[in-house]
Amino acid sequence: MKKVLFLLFTYLYVVSVFAQEGFQFEKGVNKTSVPFKLINNLVFVPIKVNGIELNFLLDTGVAETILFSLEEKKEVRFFNAEKVLLKGLGNQAAVEGLKSTNNTLEFSDLMIKNHMLYIVLDPEFNLSSHIGIPVNGIIGYQFFRNNLVEVNYRKKRIVVHQNNERNRTKFEKKFSTIPITIEKFKPYVNSTVTLDNHEVAVKLLIDIGNSDAVWLFQDRSAFIKVPVKNFDDFLGRGFSGDVEGKRGRLQKFKMADFEFSAPVAAFPDSVSIRNVTMVPDRMGSVGGEIMKRFDVVFDYQNQRLHLKKNSEFSTPFSYNKSGIEIQHNGLQWVQETVPMETVPLASKYGESGGTTPKTEFKYKFKLKPIFEIANVRKNSPAAIAGLQKGDLIISINTIVPYKYTLQEINTLFKSIDQKWITLEVERQKQILKFSFQLDDIL
Repeated sequence: MKKVLFLLFTYLYVVSVFAQEGFQFEKGVNKTSVPFKLINNLVFVPIKVNGIELNFLLDTGVAETILFSLEEKKEVRFFNAEKVLLKGLGNQAAVEGLKSTNNTLEFSDLMIKNHMLYIVLDPEFNLSSHIGIPVNGIIGYQFFRNNLVEVNYRKKRIVVHQNNERNRTKFEKKFSTIPITIEKFKPYVNSTVTLDNHEVAVKLLIDIGNSDAVWLFQDRSAFIKVPVKNFDDFLGRGFSGDVEGKRGRLQKFKMADFEFSAPVAAFPDSVSIRNVTMVPDRMGSVGGEIMKRFDVVFDYQNQRLHLKKNSEFSTPFSYNKSGIEIQHNGLQWVQETVPMETVPLASKYGESGGTTPKTEFKYKFKLKPIFEIANVRKNSPAAIAGLQKGDLIISINTIVPYKYTLQEINTLFKSIDQKWITLEVERQKQILKFSFQLDDIL
């Protein structure tokens, strides 16, 4: 399940008009702080669109604001809508969408008016089933362009500061400051990767909407080669279909004075990125698996990135060793047993009558998610065991799956230990049981 839509690099084929002014503070306000949800290294924030609150993926890797999965938000009104074609990462054709102008967006004490956004009409383009919470859109450049945006991964808070000299000086004193460039409304940083004992300078998109550590494009440099130890994998899904490629470990990744050993990198194939128009010299991306190890402050106006290590900095890099991606597939009614204490009534003389309290039970029904295998990696432990795409999960290590969140299942599959996993599944109305051991092939 993990990377199906978590990576979401989104590139549009249409040309955007940025006559907008980005988010502005209300009069008299110069700072606002909002908690966010961190799921699989991705940041999700609440933003009101024309008065209706929606959940957005915060993504520096996109220029435009994109909406989707609006079936349950029919009350949202859009203005001046016209049809467009959207094309981006993936190996399929463009998809139909809408462009809408004159929209109002609100984030706490910040507001943007006359905002242009794109609406994906394809119901298959859906983050919610793969994330485990409702997700209605992605927002990028317009969120970051005006202010100092602090992403505190440890505290799970977005703090937006007025972009003034006082605040900039504060961050320069407490953080390490790195120069970046803003090109085509996206941030880029110069870094180095070490492959086969060879250090390669790389220009990378800073993409917090990508849950991986690093993506590298093989055809951009003769020195960027897939490591000998690698495996084929499903890397994600863009507007134009699935993104396929390989995964392998780098020897090192270095960004300014910060160095990481053995991060797992993705190498998308050339077919999946053929529709992407890249800025000169770009060789890949640095994503959430790296960025979550810092308190990060983006300063687009002055083209600077402020970084400060957090407690996650030295955490080992892992990946999904099971080979299966799991997603939500609807809801089911589940009967739960709830204990109910019975208290004896007192007699008219103030006594209980000598009976002891009894524990009885009552039943209640709750809607719980159904989990389904969305993808099985070839030659993975799960594939060798016999699991298939479309299998419905009945239990994970004898525990009913709805006791887990998708985040917890991903963490289980990324375990550094070589754990045994037992899955009970339903396939064509048959109950089947499979066991496999997590195997680190890198």
